[in-house]
Amino acid sequence: MEQLILLIFVLVIAAFLGFELIQKVPSQLHTPLMSGSNAISGITIVGALIATGVTDSGLGKWLGLAALILATINVVGGYMVTNRMLGMFRKKD
Repeated sequence: MEQLILLIFVLVIAAFLGFELIQKVPSQLHTPLMSGSNAISGITIVGALIATGVTDSGLGKWLGLAALILATINVVGGYMVTNRMLGMFRKKD
C-alpha cells in the first residue's frame, strides 16, 4: 500500500512539473521540442517488444501489443509533425 501511494505521488509531481515546464516554453520552440520527444519515444517501442517477448501470460502479451501500437502511432505522428513543420520553411517555386 505504501508503495502504491509513493507511485501515485511521483505521478502527480511528474504531471505537475511537466505541465509547468511545457507552459513556459515559447510557442516557436514548442513544435520542435514535441517532435523531438515523440521521436525519442521510439525507445518505448523497444521496451514494448521486450515486454511482449518476455511474458508468458496472455494479458501481458495483449498489453505489450497495445503499448507497441500506441508507441508506433506516437513516433509516426512525431515524424509527420516534424515533416509538416519543416515544409513551412521550404522555398516555394
